[in-house]
Amino acid sequence: MKQSLHDYLVFCDMDNTLLTAKEGIPSCNRTVIKLFTQLGGRFTVATGRPPESIRAALGDIELSLPAISCNGSLLYDFSTNTVLRRATLDRNQATLAITDILRQFPHLGVEVMAHAGELYVVHASEYTHAHQVDEKIPGVCCPLESVPDGWVKVVFAGPPEMIRKLSQYAKTKYYGRENYFLATNSIYFEIMPGGVGKASGLRDLCTLLGEPLQKTIVIGDYYNDLEIMKAAGHSVAVANAPGEVKANADEVTTCTCSEGAVGEYLYRLINTVTG
Repeated sequence: MKQSLHDYLVFCDMDNTLLTAKEGIPSCNRTVIKLFTQLGGRFTVATGRPPESIRAALGDIELSLPAISCNGSLLYDFSTNTVLRRATLDRNQATLAITDILRQFPHLGVEVMAHAGELYVVHASEYTHAHQVDEKIPGVCCPLESVPDGWVKVVFAGPPEMIRKLSQYAKTKYYGRENYFLATNSIYFEIMPGGVGKASGLRDLCTLLGEPLQKTIVIGDYYNDLEIMKAAGHSVAVANAPGEVKANADEVTTCTCSEGAVGEYLYRLINTVTG
């Protein structure tokens, strides 16, 4: 039986894949995503961003599937504005890690995302400020003990060399087994709930939707996308991705993120299926 675009569930990373922090979403991406969904294709995002930041960045792009948010800690349905699944950190172990790390790296910025992705800045810096501005994330500045329960992730933000040193330091420490560390960008290093990531979010969402993983397509750009790319039925790396990410993808775009890599791939898929 001939396939249709409705047979494909596309999960797209956001930062440096769908958009850049400074330039936003290229116009060709917007145009082709709308065409893809109008023709029956299903499109959503798999990102470290919380729901409100996703909403602000997408603007008039309507997702046709729930989103994988906060790197898999939240599955969020924008059509009903509801959290479908939430995974949370062990607060005591995360607090121990934050306290120790800030002793070693006192200039790091620290954010906690809780409940439905609300942002709490517990140690402000120019990097946490830039994060909020670039990703349009409203936040509350408060002491660590004042952050409500239901932590979905912790973000450490700082210059690349400091994040590199933090990554090395974290490998030497043990704060308990319920959480783990994840590098998500050259300037961000995160604490995530154990066993939770974009790949687990993909599997859980497919189970909720009653869809097989074989129908999924994942588009990504960074090392934290490797696991979900491997779990998907088909994986695509954008041209600006590191060599290791491109080597593990089924396909690599010609365009970079800022040139419209997502639009390039989706337009090729449209032509392949409907042509």
